[in-house]
Amino acid sequence: MEIFQPLSNPAFRWLFLGQLVSLVGTGLTTVALALLAFDLNPSDAGWVLGVALAIKMVAYLCVAPVVGGYASQLPRKRWLAGLNIGRAVLVVLMPLCQEAWQLFLLMFLLNAMAAGYTPVYQALLPDVLPDEKEYTRALSLSRLAMEMESLLSPALAAFLLVFTSYALLFELNAVGFVIAALFLLLAVVPANTVSDRSGGVWKKVSFGVRSYLKTPRLQAVLLLNLALSAAGAMIIVNTVVYVRAVLGLSEEQVPLLMLSAGVGSMIAAFILPKLLESVHDRPVMFIGAGLLVVALLAGLSGPGYWGLFPIWFVIGIGTSLILIPTGRVVRNSCQESDRNDYFSANFALTHGMWLLGYLLAGWLGSRLGMDGAFLGLAALAAVALIAAMLVWKKDDQHDLWHEHPEMDHLHPHVHDEHHQHEHEGWEGPEPHVHPHYHPKQKHKHRFVIDEHHAHWPKQ
Repeated sequence: MEIFQPLSNPAFRWLFLGQLVSLVGTGLTTVALALLAFDLNPSDAGWVLGVALAIKMVAYLCVAPVVGGYASQLPRKRWLAGLNIGRAVLVVLMPLCQEAWQLFLLMFLLNAMAAGYTPVYQALLPDVLPDEKEYTRALSLSRLAMEMESLLSPALAAFLLVFTSYALLFELNAVGFVIAALFLLLAVVPANTVSDRSGGVWKKVSFGVRSYLKTPRLQAVLLLNLALSAAGAMIIVNTVVYVRAVLGLSEEQVPLLMLSAGVGSMIAAFILPKLLESVHDRPVMFIGAGLLVVALLAGLSGPGYWGLFPIWFVIGIGTSLILIPTGRVVRNSCQESDRNDYFSANFALTHGMWLLGYLLAGWLGSRLGMDGAFLGLAALAAVALIAAMLVWKKDDQHDLWHEHPEMDHLHPHVHDEHHQHEHEGWEGPEPHVHPHYHPKQKHKHRFVIDEHHAHWPKQ
């Protein structure tokens, strides 16, 4: 099948195998964490687990932009492998926790490492797979792997717990991280492109988020992820409440219902690579968000248990229609040397949307009931979709006319269309650093926010 063609690339094959192994291990840890939270505080396990998940989001929001600002200076392969080894050490320590604060500390460190790992990994894929079709298939394959993990890991954990304690699940995750690190070291990956940015620590750290938020199509991507978080949080936060409290059914019927969302997402992941060869990312992502709104509104019909299956299934489809093209849009909205910054910004900001979705889904469900949650989250998703359509224009063009004022500055550069100047012979090989002058000019080319383009041009 076409979706598996990227695996013929040796570098991507090792990277993907590492992702797959670490995903399965992480899935086992998710189950083990819930059991550990209960052991640490049987009377308030939900609070312990909720705080742990909130810490996860805080780590993502705080750490990812910092890593993005300096990732271009790191040896990517060794950096990613080292983070996997670090994560292996942390998960081995988790079953040794005796107090909730110890678990919270380890959770912050573990997810800080994840925030340093995932965006750099995502920014690496376009370098390994420069062909757009292959890259799109790789995004779909990664989405498929994530859904398979969410389906298979709980079943594998349940099987293992018949024979052993949950501490073994943490140990298996550690082994998975070590194997993933070995796979990464076997991959031959291109070196980082040298960044041409100047400035101090704050400019480096904030560049990705600032540039992301100045790019109209990426503003729309963030809004669409807000719509996605509204629908996804309804599933993650309120499925158990709806099934157990509203319908009065047993806990065994909760995972079966959640399975339908995963199936929908997987089916869309299979279809999308071929679809995106002929359809632009924008309408595909808008259709995905529209499906989320329709599905949430359908929840107001009092669907009952079996009626929730098609609703969750449609949310799963909408999830892939938004998430898979997101990587393509981010890649096409930045310079190659700035990918780490942009993917880190996307990682941090979209997880901020999920934090908002989780909090809102829980608050609406507890205060207004399930109908209130469906209506409130549908309204949020609809507003986010409309705002995205206003921000991301239908005639969005990558090549834009813009004007540069005259200026002198100093930064690493190569002699591209923005750097055509004389040399005295001491400047050394490219990229090199020396004071240089830019005359005032107006021209048209693929426009992104970078060292030479600080603001989006008015058209």
